This record gives sequence, C-alpha cells and structure tokens, in this order.
Amino acid sequence: MWDGVRNFQARNNLRKMKKGDILFFYHSGKNSGIVGLAEVAKEHYPDPTAKEGDWSVVEVKPIRKLKRFITLQEIKQIQDLHTMYLIRSSRLSVQPVTKEEYEFILELEKSDVGVTH
Repeated sequence: MWDGVRNFQARNNLRKMKKGDILFFYHSGKNSGIVGLAEVAKEHYPDPTAKEGDWSVVEVKPIRKLKRFITLQEIKQIQDLHTMYLIRSSRLSVQPVTKEEYEFILELEKSDVGVTH
C-alpha cells in the first residue's frame, strides 16, 4: 500500500492511476533516481493512515529492479527529458510520465552511462 501522500497534486495523480498501470519506483534524498518498475495492483481508496482529510492510497506490486540506477542528475542532463515532470518538480512524490518519457527511460536503462546500482 502506497500511503502517507499528503500533497493534493500527488493525491490527484494517485487517483488517476488504473489497475495494471506500470510505474517507475524512484528513490528520493541524497542519491535520487529511478531504481525499478512496479504495477498498480489496486486502484485508489481512502488512506487508512489519514487522521483527517480526503487522502487516498493505491496498492502497488514490484515488477523488477532496473538493470542500473538512473540518477536524477543523469536525467537532468538529457535534452529529450527536459520536459519531464520530474525535472520541474522533483519533490512531488507522485508524478505523471508520458509514454515517450517511459520508453526513453527504458532505453536509457540499457546504456552504460551513469552509475550501476
């Protein structure tokens, strides 16, 4: 269960997720980057951890770890990804990714650029 989201924009993005959607699993913090793929296993429902407010959760299940860690720094250096929401708002915990961005990241995973994780 992906709980604890307390940002309205992130919550609204959670609510747009559909069962079967594939998502990137992203680590934030000191070494930010994409580490794996997951799938939405259950669509949004009320967050049982919320003491107040209208918050939602989704359930996700892991698919696989990426072949290599794709850092936020690396993503920022790629012109084709400059419109990616992650570049504009890296602190938002739930973000949309276009089909083109998704496919580009999967191709990037195959390259030798960046740091192996």
